[in-house]
Amino acid sequence: MGDGRPGCRGVWGGWSALVGYWAHRRPASAFANDSPLYRLRSFERDGRLYERFGIKRWKDRLPEAGALFTGGFSKRSVGTRDRDVLERFVIETRRAEWTHWTIMLATPVFLLWNWWWVELLMVAYALAANLPCLLVQRYNRARLARLLRAQ
Repeated sequence: MGDGRPGCRGVWGGWSALVGYWAHRRPASAFANDSPLYRLRSFERDGRLYERFGIKRWKDRLPEAGALFTGGFSKRSVGTRDRDVLERFVIETRRAEWTHWTIMLATPVFLLWNWWWVELLMVAYALAANLPCLLVQRYNRARLARLLRAQ
């Protein structure tokens, strides 16, 4: 059993980059429809649930990696109400959500070589690094759905 030092950071970083690249390479059609994973739930109240968590105050502080790879889609640059752009934005929120869920799937791997207390830190890290991003994707998708319905 390892001690959970540099190897953990390397695995997290490598896995995150691999999953991000894999998501980038998947066609937009893979994210074109709401699956049970992406479907907005009634308790989310069209994204208003996330506003109770103060999401408007902190969402723009999160890193934006949509354009990290050539041909990617930077969600920060969207400043239009053009339907095609907004629909692409919805697809990209699903892509980002898939990416963060998939990154978190690596968490049990850390059970293989870490002490129990390091495992707890790894779970905390997985949640802290990915949960805010997941919430922002769902919030943005709910807002976009409202905009698209209004058109």
